[in-house]
Amino acid sequence: MSVERIAVIGAGVMGRGIAHAGALGGFEVRLHDADAGALEGALRGIEGEMEKAIERGKLDEEGMKEGLGRISTTEDLEEAVADVDLVIEAVLEKMELKLSLFGQFDELCPEHAVLATNTSTMSPTEIAAGTNRPDRCIAMHFFNPAHKMKLVELIRGVETTDETVEIARETAERMGKETVEVNEFPGFVTSRINCLVGNEAMNMLVEGVASAPDIDKALKLGLGYPMGPLELADLVGLDTRLRNLEYLHEMLGEKYRPSPLLRKRVAAGHFGKKSGRGVYEYDEDGNILR
Repeated sequence: MSVERIAVIGAGVMGRGIAHAGALGGFEVRLHDADAGALEGALRGIEGEMEKAIERGKLDEEGMKEGLGRISTTEDLEEAVADVDLVIEAVLEKMELKLSLFGQFDELCPEHAVLATNTSTMSPTEIAAGTNRPDRCIAMHFFNPAHKMKLVELIRGVETTDETVEIARETAERMGKETVEVNEFPGFVTSRINCLVGNEAMNMLVEGVASAPDIDKALKLGLGYPMGPLELADLVGLDTRLRNLEYLHEMLGEKYRPSPLLRKRVAAGHFGKKSGRGVYEYDEDGNILR
């Protein structure tokens, strides 16, 4: 089966990045969110990122025009998924929300459509169990920012077929991504490592081992990380990181217990870059103030 039409469900940071990558990959993309403001913000964000790509010589004006022309938005879920070949869900890491959505996808999508979740930690088998097509369900874990990062983890559920894996792989490759196939296990490969490193960085900050900038600088220059673990946590969202750790703590045990500092920041509404304050504070353009 050839994928031509994709629905991306959720217009947050990940959803807009996936829609961006899909449009530049030549797919017709329908971006859905129940919040009209989120959809408007996503389109502005995608256009802004494309303009930056033009400035860097990575894209031309014609490519931007064509890419933006492939993206449509809707607040109506049925309209979003009615005749697509692939749905990519990119909502909060809440199992009950994902199960509810996949049940709706199953009823509203064409029979041939593949249903993918962008979960970074959760079981695609459990998510697929809410449908009558578990063989056509898979996890496609993109990375933030999704229009730039090259990797997509492919995680098959118990009943996911080889055909479904290949459809997901070909779609990701057409978006300019490379893929790895991961056996289903909580956190997969990357989230297990990222959550451990980021949580330990939080604990070191609490213990006074070093300042946040110096912890991040040490891992970037000493271990070759492209972004420090505390900067990354702010980018991902401290609320998202907390949900991931809570799930991994429940599934895998004590080593994933969330840092008290992480809980405190989230309780205070300091979610990271998206809220203007997390481990760091940010200006209106997303630059670190302190």
